Amino acid sequence: MRMAVSKSTLSIVFIVLGGLAVLFGTVLVFVGPIIIDDQIVKNVEINPNNGLSYTMWKDIPVPFFMSVYFFHIVNPDEILKGEKPTVVQRGPYVYRENRWKDNITFHDNHTVSYKEFRQYFFEESMSVGDESDVVTIPNMLVLGASVMMENMPFPVRLLLSTTFKTFNEGPFLTKPVGELMWGYDSKLVDFLNKYLPGMLPTSGKFGLFAEFNNSNTGQFTVFTGQDNIRKVHMVDSWNGLKSVDYWRSEECNLINGTAGQMWPPFMTKESTMPFYSPDACRSMELVYQRPGVSRGVPVYRFVAPKTLFANGADYPPNEGFCPCRQSGLLNVSTCRHNSPVFISHPHFLEADPVLLDTVNGLSPNEDEHGLFIDIHPETGVPMKVSIRLQLNLLIKSVFGISETGNIAEVVMPMIWFEESGYIDGPVLNTFRTSLVVLPMVMEYMQYIFIALGLAGILGAVMLYVNDKESVKDTKHDPTNETEAEKHSMNDR
Repeated sequence: MRMAVSKSTLSIVFIVLGGLAVLFGTVLVFVGPIIIDDQIVKNVEINPNNGLSYTMWKDIPVPFFMSVYFFHIVNPDEILKGEKPTVVQRGPYVYRENRWKDNITFHDNHTVSYKEFRQYFFEESMSVGDESDVVTIPNMLVLGASVMMENMPFPVRLLLSTTFKTFNEGPFLTKPVGELMWGYDSKLVDFLNKYLPGMLPTSGKFGLFAEFNNSNTGQFTVFTGQDNIRKVHMVDSWNGLKSVDYWRSEECNLINGTAGQMWPPFMTKESTMPFYSPDACRSMELVYQRPGVSRGVPVYRFVAPKTLFANGADYPPNEGFCPCRQSGLLNVSTCRHNSPVFISHPHFLEADPVLLDTVNGLSPNEDEHGLFIDIHPETGVPMKVSIRLQLNLLIKSVFGISETGNIAEVVMPMIWFEESGYIDGPVLNTFRTSLVVLPMVMEYMQYIFIALGLAGILGAVMLYVNDKESVKDTKHDPTNETEAEKHSMNDR
């Protein structure tokens, strides 16, 4: 009898514990996501009290690199005669990029202003070649200025050509990579800066990235997310502006999205990733492509839509970025001192095939030349970034400027570059533990509690049934009845 009582008590204990576990698990199903989301909100808003996320936002303590590829011109003399240009890709020449924010000021309307500075350091071990490598590219000062002046009176064009000859400037430059990147001495540049100040983008040496090193990207004012997490990192203004005036439509001039480093949390596959790029002078938007995993963290990959650099004829909303040429080119002359400069994807990826026919030596493919961002959708933090763009110069023969010879009109690739970064090391471990592993453990716990609870209840039921059957068998066992009668006789 004691055994039966013991089993009944045990089954009651299992039912109570199982019921509590199921109840706790069920509560976690509803409350768990709220707790997790609350933790994410607290960690991703721009707040100096948030050690991990604020440090990531302020100092960007992750490896960041810029890889530069030059299109070395093989046949400069033939190009002057009107033949098709032939180029050979040289590089990458890799630079470690240091970025940090300064002049950080928090405002009462839940925004923060800052300037982001950047420095570049050559990484020979990661590069194919050295900054002393010599390459040949178009001379922007000559060929760019010639296109800019083609509609000026003939005497002005003759004067420009004479100026080029005086300072020994030809249509092509053959110089070391380091000088082409960060600046080279030019008597023409010195002359222009002295007598026509402000005409050139730099007051010192002339180089493709001369104005990038030790510079900032302007003053951004972004939302901190403390009043509305859906607005965190979104740009309120850039250099005090809500829109720019480089383009021909109000929509194209709008400053939309973030500053391009972090995005609001709780992204879905229907989300887009808008950001404003001061270097491209416009807002851009990436779209969802596929899910994936980056260093143990679940991510969504976002890529450039095929319409990003489409012309107005192929994609009417882009009409504001015209005057346009073929699809695949963004005319940035209005924000580059009116020089005939175009941005595209590397090797004219996703561009009008006609562009590939105008230059020999290009071979676009998505893996090497497509831009993407792998982002942790719950937090809006990029785990891996690869922004790839190409710089092109429109070149052509201009009557009256002999330096341009008989050059056929062509959008000439000069360089393409990739800015890439990824979260790694201690920052990755802390991020993964705080914002991936712990929420995952909490999510699994709710199901574990429910499973254990149900198992406990099932075990209690089985124990109870087993107990009842044991009691029934004991009552009807003839051996037990005989033994009982014997005891009764003995008592008499």
